[in-house]
Amino acid sequence: MSVSFCGLQLAHPVINASGTFDLLAANTAFGESLRERFPFAAFVSKTITLEPRKGNPPPRLWEAPAGLLNSIGLPNKGLQGYLANDLPAISELLGKVRAQPPVPLITNVMGSTAAEIAQLLNACEQREEISAVELNVSCPNVKTGLDIGADPVQLEVVVREVRPHLSKPLIVKLTPNTADVAACALAAQEGGADAISLINTLRAMAPGGGSPKPWLGGGTGGLSGPAIRPVALAQVAAAARRVSIPVVGMGGVQSAKHAQDLLDVGATLVAVGTESFRDPSAGSRIAHELSGAAETPANATPDHPGASTLLNLK
Repeated sequence: MSVSFCGLQLAHPVINASGTFDLLAANTAFGESLRERFPFAAFVSKTITLEPRKGNPPPRLWEAPAGLLNSIGLPNKGLQGYLANDLPAISELLGKVRAQPPVPLITNVMGSTAAEIAQLLNACEQREEISAVELNVSCPNVKTGLDIGADPVQLEVVVREVRPHLSKPLIVKLTPNTADVAACALAAQEGGADAISLINTLRAMAPGGGSPKPWLGGGTGGLSGPAIRPVALAQVAAAARRVSIPVVGMGGVQSAKHAQDLLDVGATLVAVGTESFRDPSAGSRIAHELSGAAETPANATPDHPGASTLLNLK
């Protein structure tokens, strides 16, 4: 199951989607069990922005049929807070994980201009704890108001401009909210990306329960979970056909079957997101299922695997 990805050697092809697994909180909850059975072959941080963000006002979550809407708003301590506080703690914890090869850290960053992104990449370049950077291009450009990643021409220009600021692998996380995701995938590659990841959440809105005002405090949110799985499969397949660089596929992955579907259409790695909220050990379970080494829980079906915990996973 060992996989080579952008020069990184990984134990298996399952990683986490950015922002869906709080490593420090998981360590508090699961402790030694987490370090012995770490769910992912690489760990992707939540999105880091140049300045601190409080996130969106509540309510922030809404359960949809077969999915979850979130309007979290990317709360984080900002670049300096991440470098001074979270990065050392995450790095120390990953160093204690009993895994071979070791679990590398991929830091996810987002900026609204090329200049902001360049500052983020420069900072990541200086820290040896960071093995690679994932660039979230779902942020609206301050000049156009459009997501940087929604316009292939703009995306290629931005990636090409910031690429010299990082010698480490650069993964561009694409937005699904665009007319032609395959064209954006190619633009990221032409700009100098080492890999792409997709899909991010689909823009959606929750009804206000009889009120014209949307339920979510941020107005709209991002839809994730099983509901977006067919969209993810189609977009990953389209992107993989267009590019020659590695693809990280994600969107509604709950089982090894779902992961294998993405691998079959061209993904090199698969990321688990929303399923980790229900089953914190989902990454481990899926990796074991892929290798044929795990027992399937008695109540499992292909589309709804039974939940397990880090404490009882075999």
